[in-house]
Amino acid sequence: MRAPRRQKLKNVLAEAEQFRRRALLGFLGIALAMLGLAGGYFRLQVLQHEEYQTRSEANRIKPRPIVPARGLIFDRNGRLLADNVPAYRLEIVAEQAGDLDATLQALGELVALDPEDVKRFRDTRKVTRGFRPIPIKLRLDEGELARLAVNRHRFPGVEVVPYLTRRYPYGPLFSHIIGYVGRVDVADIEAMGDSRNAALTHIGKAGLERYYEPRLRGEIGYEEVETNVEGRALGVLRRHDAKPGADLYLSVDARLQQAMVDAFEGKDGAAVAVDPATGEILGMVSLPGYDPNLFINGISHTDWQALQGPSRPLYNRVVLGGFPPGSTIKPFMALAGLELGLRRPEDRTLSTGEFFLPGQARGYRDWRAGGHGWVDLRASLAQSVNTYYFKLAVEIGVDRLDTFFQRLGFGEPTGIDLSGEISGVRPSRAWKRRQLNADWYPGDTVNAGIGQGFWVTSPLQLVQGTAMIANGGVRHRPHLVRASQAGFDQPRVLEPQPAGVRVVPDDDNLAAVKLGLEDVMHGPGGSGRVAAAGAPYRMAGKSGTAQRTSRRGLASTNPASLPYHLRHQAWFIAYAPAEKPTIAIAVLVEHGGSGSGAAAPVARKILDAWLVPPPEDTAR
Repeated sequence: MRAPRRQKLKNVLAEAEQFRRRALLGFLGIALAMLGLAGGYFRLQVLQHEEYQTRSEANRIKPRPIVPARGLIFDRNGRLLADNVPAYRLEIVAEQAGDLDATLQALGELVALDPEDVKRFRDTRKVTRGFRPIPIKLRLDEGELARLAVNRHRFPGVEVVPYLTRRYPYGPLFSHIIGYVGRVDVADIEAMGDSRNAALTHIGKAGLERYYEPRLRGEIGYEEVETNVEGRALGVLRRHDAKPGADLYLSVDARLQQAMVDAFEGKDGAAVAVDPATGEILGMVSLPGYDPNLFINGISHTDWQALQGPSRPLYNRVVLGGFPPGSTIKPFMALAGLELGLRRPEDRTLSTGEFFLPGQARGYRDWRAGGHGWVDLRASLAQSVNTYYFKLAVEIGVDRLDTFFQRLGFGEPTGIDLSGEISGVRPSRAWKRRQLNADWYPGDTVNAGIGQGFWVTSPLQLVQGTAMIANGGVRHRPHLVRASQAGFDQPRVLEPQPAGVRVVPDDDNLAAVKLGLEDVMHGPGGSGRVAAAGAPYRMAGKSGTAQRTSRRGLASTNPASLPYHLRHQAWFIAYAPAEKPTIAIAVLVEHGGSGSGAAAPVARKILDAWLVPPPEDTAR
């Protein structure tokens, strides 16, 4: 047998010491851990309290922009020309949506997303903070709304948002006055500057919508929305209301506007009517027009192509159109001769049918073969005698003509409240040298005397000059907006306008020209007497035919035989009633061939619509 193993006796003191050391180390470890934990709590709760409280609130509370209602637009009688109607749009908050590519692909199965919609979304996202909602599709239909409602749980960060969208109840009738709004793009956001405006979906792109954009759009507000962990809204904690856009009240009359369109009977052209006493625009049309409703949510390729024809529906001929004024320049030439002391009303000039500059064999023709005989100022206007104005232009000289017509406002923007107005061309030595690097010749002055050659004017410039004659020599700034209203509880405020400038101080000179313009319409030899026949009021006017080709051969006697694009531009300016004018107009019929034949009848219908309203419609 083996001897039993001897057991080793424990050292109680050593074990006790070892335990104490281990216990001390454990206590120190726990103490250090507690100190670290306490320090962490101190950092979180004290040192970084504000930061984490802000983050917590940001997770719980989401700012949501409130886009204000766009200001409405009314005519002078309170007819609504630009309205807001309810609609729904689809928005995405990028930082909540997760995988954007997957989200967009899934959304495309529920709603019709055009490639342009997706591209616009991606472009806008590049310049927009991740927490801000970005529209991906405007104007959802009922079917799309229903499908999105059923699948709402699948799309965090995607919201269907009710809003107000623009509507133009009169369609093309006011297209070149009101213009239209369109979808906001990256360039618009950068131009607006204020980051809050990134919430806007539409912005004015043309017409008054563009010119008065800051006033019409108002100021964006926001609300603080409490959300759950899924991002679903639970309620609104605080709200900072948006400031709605101001309503605009225009000087135009919807009834007159329609009458102006009807007067053209489908022909291309432009017309503008103003109140001579104030410069208020009563009606303004450029034909053909276009439907501004097509542009609100992005125009289709088919509709866009339809607007690219030779008639150029998008082109505002009143403001942007530049044409030689033809014989409509003659009343202003007559004023120049009187004001400069080179003519008296009774001074006569012999018209033999052709005018020659000294030492030149080339002749400048009157429109009547054989001429008009001896004519004074009244007869020169009534019969539109070219020779009278050929001779007068040479005597005045181009330099004094330039100075005088600058005083009347030709060759400069009128200042109308629409963007892009042209200056036109007021012929001068400096202009020809600058544009053509050529000398000025006496023949250039002859042509300028009858509104040909280098002249370029717009219907707006001509109506401003016509109103100046009608009102006694005062030049007013043409304008469209009469008043504005910042809210229902705010008073309507008249739009401030610069005071008119008297540019023709001599009443006798104005009276002589006015008599000549009345003779145009009512005199026995007046070129516009056919258009004035049977009118229950007395009018004053002047026709003009701006040539697009030589007056040789058949072109001089039968402009209608020319190809359409070479036919002369037909002008007519007028005001009425002659004794106390309340309306002045300028009419252009593109390629009409003859001012008295094509434009004067249009002008007569417009004057009748204003001065002889239907019995049931007496509102002004």
